[in-house]
Amino acid sequence: MKGAKAKRTLRVMLADDEVLFRDILKDRLKSEADIKVVGEADDGEAAVKLVKELKPDVVLMDISMGGGGGIEATRKVTAAVPGTKVLMLSSFTDESHVMEAVQAGAYGYISKKLPTQELVRALRAFAEQGTMLPSPLMQRVVTRLHAVNRVSGSPLGDLTQTQMRVLALLGEGKSNKEIASELGCNVKTIKNHLNVLFQKFDVKNRTEAVVRGIRAGLIAGNF
Repeated sequence: MKGAKAKRTLRVMLADDEVLFRDILKDRLKSEADIKVVGEADDGEAAVKLVKELKPDVVLMDISMGGGGGIEATRKVTAAVPGTKVLMLSSFTDESHVMEAVQAGAYGYISKKLPTQELVRALRAFAEQGTMLPSPLMQRVVTRLHAVNRVSGSPLGDLTQTQMRVLALLGEGKSNKEIASELGCNVKTIKNHLNVLFQKFDVKNRTEAVVRGIRAGLIAGNF
């Protein structure tokens, strides 16, 4: 169609020490017209070096690799190439690994055990939304969120107790109606609180707000 806007190609890099897994995923991604695999790395150090060179849109990063591992590689990638977002791949599904990945700079965390078709779907969703934490994991992680009033260098410091409560309930996956019911107010009031949270955190959606809360260190350490 004349004048139609060309769809942007998503540039992806794979960082995983399992050659077979990389090959299977790469072959699957090759069949997607809007996705291009621009590079591969088999350890953390190689991943960091290649990201600096290629500057992909997304890195699918295995959490357990040689060369410092995916967590350390994510820290370095986030610092060196902030325009590249890391989607962490892992077989681990416990809260501590999720929290560690997010605090290192990852914007998403998904299971390597997903079928390749679902991995591709998750990759697209991640690219569009900017964040991805599976709901069950998010709910378990965010139940550890502290209602703390002052956090050095964090916009959480001037949130009210009610706004902190909204944030915690938000992370538990509750709808605006459910949050309003728990707090004894109307849905419009909850929407106002959410707008304040989004503005103070400089985020666009619920998942980003929860990720911001985790990165602020408001997580109990007793996993």
